[in-house]
Amino acid sequence: MMSSIIPSKSTLPVRRKVKHILASDESIVGDKVVVKGWVRTVREQKSFAFIEVTDGSCLKGLQIVAPVDIESYSEVKKLVTGCSVAIEGKVAESLGQGQKFEIQADKVELIGECPGDTYPLQKKKTSMEFLREKAHLRPRTNTIAAVARVRSALAYATHSFFQGEGFLYLQTPLITASDCEGAGEMFRVTTLPSEIKKLPVTAEGQIDYSKDFFGAPAFLTVSGQLSAETHACALGDVYTFGPTFRAENSQTTRHLAEFNMIEPEMAFADLQDDMDNAERFVKHVIKHILEHCREDLDFFQKFYDKTLLERLGKVVSEPFARVEYKDAISMLQQEIKKNPSKWQYSNVEFGTDLQTEHERWLSEKQFNSATFVFNYPKKIKAFYMRDNEDGQTVAAMDLLVPGVGELIGGSQREERLDVLVKKMEELNLKPEDYWWYLDLRRFGSVPHSGYGLGFERLVCYATGIENIRDAIAFPRYPGRAEF
Repeated sequence: MMSSIIPSKSTLPVRRKVKHILASDESIVGDKVVVKGWVRTVREQKSFAFIEVTDGSCLKGLQIVAPVDIESYSEVKKLVTGCSVAIEGKVAESLGQGQKFEIQADKVELIGECPGDTYPLQKKKTSMEFLREKAHLRPRTNTIAAVARVRSALAYATHSFFQGEGFLYLQTPLITASDCEGAGEMFRVTTLPSEIKKLPVTAEGQIDYSKDFFGAPAFLTVSGQLSAETHACALGDVYTFGPTFRAENSQTTRHLAEFNMIEPEMAFADLQDDMDNAERFVKHVIKHILEHCREDLDFFQKFYDKTLLERLGKVVSEPFARVEYKDAISMLQQEIKKNPSKWQYSNVEFGTDLQTEHERWLSEKQFNSATFVFNYPKKIKAFYMRDNEDGQTVAAMDLLVPGVGELIGGSQREERLDVLVKKMEELNLKPEDYWWYLDLRRFGSVPHSGYGLGFERLVCYATGIENIRDAIAFPRYPGRAEF
């Protein structure tokens, strides 16, 4: 009985990503390759057709030259913008300008058809608002694809930074009974019936959550910080990186209902240690994308932010500014006094919660640098932040960056049990609801610090994209959870 002979895989054309081909040296010329992707354009000439194919690996497409005498040329006549293809051929030096190599096609295969008259992403300028309505297709556009690549690189650099600093990666729960920020803007998690008349109630007429899945009110978390503190107080330095949720009815360009937070927590660390780590982190991730995402950053500089590369380069090369809150307030008061009418929030005093226009003025005009503002009034900060000796402020910091405003918020945590309990009672928080959190102060308490960075805001800052809804694959905001 004769056995069939299966050719060695090494004798078959190797699939290559467009990025790999375009970044190769001359040694790739003559290699037989397969390229798979989506058609951007097709231009038929008398003796051959030019096909531009992109596979998402880089900003540029790859030019395919398909002679009319190849056996599969009939497939070329079916190609339109948006369809998917597999191209087999040899790498050749390109005679045109703009790229070194092209593919001389031996075989063209249409994989997925695309009706050209109904395809939403035609070769014309479309608004970002329109693309949000087509969130399932918008990654095929240059802008959203470039955002996705930079976002991926920032995520990789995040893990490489904290792993390199000896932090342990911790996955904290998404379902919680604790409101870390105390703002009450949380999504409830329940299996109780949606009809009001069917809800179980207590003798006092309140909803009886003892009948619910968890036996108590439960919510989607706004932060992994409190959980991270438990591990920092046992393992040293930890970090979380995952989704968080806030039921804030906001339609601004800076807020999402579902977003990702990077939250390191460090044992035996004070506020200065906190700021030092945050500065090293931001410098590390920005340096990484400058080295590995230059083509995409050039694109963003050309179409979105003419100062992007200069701004990012300065982040890496120069130390961040640091100013106490009270001094920042004085600077703002002096500036506002010159022309109060140009400020939306012109009434600034000690105790004012800084608005975006204040944050951007400090970082863009006053210091022209990423800027830490620290030692905030205790009345505008969360209960877990450590009281300073002056009795008025807490050891808290925000990192403000040009173009965005607040990028990071952090603090030294209050490690003294008696002080923490008193603060909770003042804010009408029930200590018994946080019994496990208070145990960290009862059993071997240590000074510790941490911060939170909204990952989508980092993506906006790194790309120059203005609306945070374009910095995430599927944005969640009031009225939108379709995709």
